[in-house]
Amino acid sequence: MQISALAGRTGVSRRLLRYYEEQGLLKPVRLPNGYRDYAESEVTTVRHIRALLEAGLPTAVIAGLLHCVHDDDGRPVPSTCPGMVGDLRREQRRIAAEITRLESSHRALATLLSAAEGA
Repeated sequence: MQISALAGRTGVSRRLLRYYEEQGLLKPVRLPNGYRDYAESEVTTVRHIRALLEAGLPTAVIAGLLHCVHDDDGRPVPSTCPGMVGDLRREQRRIAAEITRLESSHRALATLLSAAEGA
């Protein structure tokens, strides 16, 4: 299928699909006319990419884990792959650290705002 069909079926823009290709997440066949030809399975792959992005994983990590994800009643589920649990735990720690940093920024901003409103 062409990129416009994949975009329509997944709700993901053509620009974003091209980005996923640049990141090595999608691997369409190039036709002689230069058009991308996506396999039917790429619809599921895009759904998996979106779920992993929603979990906060960067595309570099997704590239290493994507082959470990399968569907269970239309829901992406990770399979046990070597290193996957470690990768997910590392990303969870990274996100927790970012949350802590944002909470600190939020408190500092609240202090500044309180001072500004009191002035």
